[in-house]
Order: sequence, then C-alpha cells, then structure tokens
Amino acid sequence: MNKAIVILVCLFPFFSAGFVRAGAADEIKIAAVLAKTGEAAEGNLEIFEAFRFAVEEVNAKGGVLGKKINLIEYDNHSTPIQSKLAAKQAVKDGVIAVMGASWSSHSLAMAPYLQKMKVPMISPESTNPDVTLAGDYIFRACFVDSVQGKVLARFARDDLKAAAVVIMQNISSDYSLGLTKIFAQNFTAGGGKVLAVLNYKSGQTDFTDLLKVAQELNPDVLFIPGHAESGYVVRQAQNLGIKAKVLGGDGWPCRQFYANGGQDVKEGYYTTSWNKDLDTAKTRDFVARYSKVYEATDFSALPYDTAMLLFDAIHRAGSVDRGAIRDAIAATKDFDGVTGKISFDNHGDPIKQVVVMKITKGRPAIFKIMTPD
Repeated sequence: MNKAIVILVCLFPFFSAGFVRAGAADEIKIAAVLAKTGEAAEGNLEIFEAFRFAVEEVNAKGGVLGKKINLIEYDNHSTPIQSKLAAKQAVKDGVIAVMGASWSSHSLAMAPYLQKMKVPMISPESTNPDVTLAGDYIFRACFVDSVQGKVLARFARDDLKAAAVVIMQNISSDYSLGLTKIFAQNFTAGGGKVLAVLNYKSGQTDFTDLLKVAQELNPDVLFIPGHAESGYVVRQAQNLGIKAKVLGGDGWPCRQFYANGGQDVKEGYYTTSWNKDLDTAKTRDFVARYSKVYEATDFSALPYDTAMLLFDAIHRAGSVDRGAIRDAIAATKDFDGVTGKISFDNHGDPIKQVVVMKITKGRPAIFKIMTPD
C-alpha cells in the first residue's frame, strides 16, 4: 500500500466520504455523524441519502453565502463511544456544525462534547428528552419522547381501547428506555395498567421466552419501543398466537424492520414524524423530486428538513461563525419544512404533530394524525 494512503487512513479513521480540504475559502464544512457499519448502519443509510440530497440541491443553486456545502461523513460504528470520537474528529476537521446522530444513545454521547466545543448540533431523529438538555448548542428536528410517549399512551387507551399492556424494552437503548418510561407514566395516569416490562438487549433475535411470559399475562396491547429488532418480536408474537394489538414508536419504520419480519405483520400500529402519503403540497413536491434519486421512506423528510433548516440558519446568520449559527437556529420561527412548521422552544426542541400509521398485512398506511395536548 502507498505510504501516503496509510498516513491518510491513520489520520482520519472516521472519515469516509470525500477529502477534507483544509482552509478552503469557497466551502462550508458540515459533518454528518451516523452509522455506516454495525447495527444501525442499514437504517442510517436512509438518513445519509437525505443529507446528500439536500446538499446536492443547495449546491446546485449556488450553495449558501456564495459557498458550496462540503458534507463530510463520519462513521460512528453504531456505538456511543465511537459517536463521541467521530464528533471530536469532526471538530478537528473544522466543521461549523454537526448533523446527527440518529439513535438517541449515539446523540447523548456526542452532545456534551459538542456543547463544550460550542459547535451547533442538530439531530434529525433522536427523541430521548435528555439529548437537548446537554446545552444551548444542541437541537433536534423531530418530536421529543415526552410528546411521542404521551401520544402513544393516549392512542392505546382511546383508539385501541387498551386497559392493560405489556412492554418489551431494549435495555441497551436509551431510546427504548426513555420511551418506555414516558409511555408507562402516561398510560397509568390515564387509568391503564402496565402488567410487566420485559427486558432484552441489542443483537437479540429470539424473543420466544419473553413472549411466552407476555402471553400468560394476556394484555390488550403489546408495546414494543424498539428499532429493527421489533420486526422479530412482532412476527414471533404472532407465531405464538398472541392476540394483543402490537404498538411501536418511530423506531419501527426502517427497511430492517420489514426485513426482520415486519412484512408478516397482520395488524400493528406505530408513530412517525412523516409519511410520503401525507396530503400536503410540500410532501407531494418533495416526494416527486426525491424519488428520482432515492426511495422515499418515513426517514427521508426529517434529515432533509434538518439539513435545510441548518442551511437556512447559516444564511440568516450571514456568517460561518458557530455562535452566530447557533443563535440563528435557536431563533428559527415557523421554518416551512416537509414535515411541517418548525420552531424551537428554549430546550432546542420543536413541537410537532405525530403521525400514527397502521400496518395491515405488512403494508403501512396513515391511520390518523395526533397533536400534543
């Protein structure tokens, strides 16, 4: 191997797309920190695609402030520690802002460091409430689990008529733990009963023993706040003859969920921020453009909005100064995104609608749209 290539690999272990051109005056460096390897990689690919699409659109129109966006992609290897190390490398490379991560556990690892270094960060879909509590440089484009969990609990009670639920949570996932807590609090506050919380870990694919416990408890709803592995849970629950309705959060609608058994779901429900079948002009226009390049999925619009909101903030700041960009992001009011209007509260969280999807014979469709109380 050429010695120069060896040195480059050693210097940039997390860098995976394009060369960092240090000191280039005609570009704006933006980092995308997501998974290219490991458990989250397949799902995160959809987010990388949306970021790339947004950058290509903006650059085709001349960029921002007369400069082209240089999107530098970093692989967090699907772990919290590698997420933090990737964020450190991004800062060393001179990025002015970070987009990512996807999983809450990854964002929770990155956020304190980026706050310390005063580098703005916007996560497209980390819903755990603690992410933005790291400080005033940390934002998210998605709804927060304090909203999602409350809506899910209300939906379980009012729409699914559930009096009792069993929850299956991934104890390796901050997302799953956080959504479980908020859902359980709101479900019981409304008079419902949580019969059991059954624990599993990341990487598990056989849930038979846990599901037999759930079957004995005979709940009205089986709540599964997980990611792709939820497809295995649902299919195995059906194979055991469990009659409970299955319910999940916004971690469900990834390609892996369906590959893992979601295509076999007879009936199930989950929440999401957006779906390509929403009857809005913004959605129709976005899907028409996006589908020419990539497949439009539930995960396409949020990262697109994340990127476009950041570019809009840089334009409004009139500067590539990180502090000025942070101030512009925080001042965002009614940004007209594909996923709806975006304004930030004092914690860097938007208040957004929640789309409830119904899966029938493996095919998802919009069931209803709910707004926070």
